[in-house]
Amino acid sequence: MKDHKRYTNELIRIVDGALQLDIEKVRNYTAFLADKLDAADDTATASRLRKLLDEKDIQLRPTYSRNLSAVPVDEESRFPLVESVNIQEQQEPRLYLPEAQWGIINEFVSVAKSYVHFEDELLSGALNMLMYGPPGTGKNRLARYIARELGLPLYIARLDGLISSFLGSTAKNIRALFEFASRTPSILFLDEFDAIAKLRTDQHELGELKRVVNSFLQNLDTLGNQSIVLAATNHDSLLDSAVWRRFAYRTALPLPNQDLRRKMWVEFMPPIELRTREFSVLADLSDGYSGADIRETCVRLKRRYYSTREVPLLSHVFSILRNLVAAGEHDTRYLLELKDADQAQIVRMLRKRDERLYSHSVLAALLGTSKATVQRILKPNIETHG
Repeated sequence: MKDHKRYTNELIRIVDGALQLDIEKVRNYTAFLADKLDAADDTATASRLRKLLDEKDIQLRPTYSRNLSAVPVDEESRFPLVESVNIQEQQEPRLYLPEAQWGIINEFVSVAKSYVHFEDELLSGALNMLMYGPPGTGKNRLARYIARELGLPLYIARLDGLISSFLGSTAKNIRALFEFASRTPSILFLDEFDAIAKLRTDQHELGELKRVVNSFLQNLDTLGNQSIVLAATNHDSLLDSAVWRRFAYRTALPLPNQDLRRKMWVEFMPPIELRTREFSVLADLSDGYSGADIRETCVRLKRRYYSTREVPLLSHVFSILRNLVAAGEHDTRYLLELKDADQAQIVRMLRKRDERLYSHSVLAALLGTSKATVQRILKPNIETHG
């Protein structure tokens, strides 16, 4: 091996599993090491490792590189507690986040790549990141991005299976989930994290559910530095303060600003072509929308385009954006002010918002009307606002 440090992580965990007589952990990390050697074109060594796995310990089920460990299940329902995500085959658009967030993420990824070399006890323990923010801001996509950057499998905790109808079983499920994470080279992603990490002072929760939080904290504390845990929530205010302290890395994923929204429109819109000014208009109108909202709008426009072969007009985009407001998912969208407005009110409000951006021709295109109609609506103000 030209660069032995690339494999130190796996080697240490294989030895650790052997010392603990944890055969499954040894086999899992050996298979994962074989994968990494394959990726580095050292197929001969990878083949030898897999041959050892096939020849030794024949009482265990056959192990192969893409099925590293049987996933844990809820004892009562037999519902799986984790779902494996094939991140390598997914083609995704670029992840747009503010520079401040990228600074935290890049530091986290850099530390994770060399984490096994940290020997100071103060640096030991699981490496964790908490992501929080409104729906559609990229928390799931960020988890997939980190997994790809680290070359690790991604497992998403199935909270609908984790939280058993038998409350006493939930703590068992949490323990099974973390035992799986401790012996499987992967990233464990806890989506909708507030479901198991709510405030223990919540008067509406049963005592058993409060004990679930304690169980989660205890398992997280004893996980060790062999695992990476990512958690995401849309409701960070619901999280227990002790949970916050367990995550050294925390990043808020806010709704995109105008510059990021414009970049999203430009990337998601092709093959539909719009003029530069039209992208600027859409970036302004979508104030308060998430990246998922913008992408959904573009998908709907492209479906229309592929079925009719007619380039959607700006008025079509405007109509979809207003329909998203009517869904009532967010109360921060600028278009909420225009929800029940008539044509004349919309013209005046947009004109007042930005006279240079919302010219007579742009307003006419947005509303699917004539420029003359817009001029008549604005006629009392033409002399001062032209």
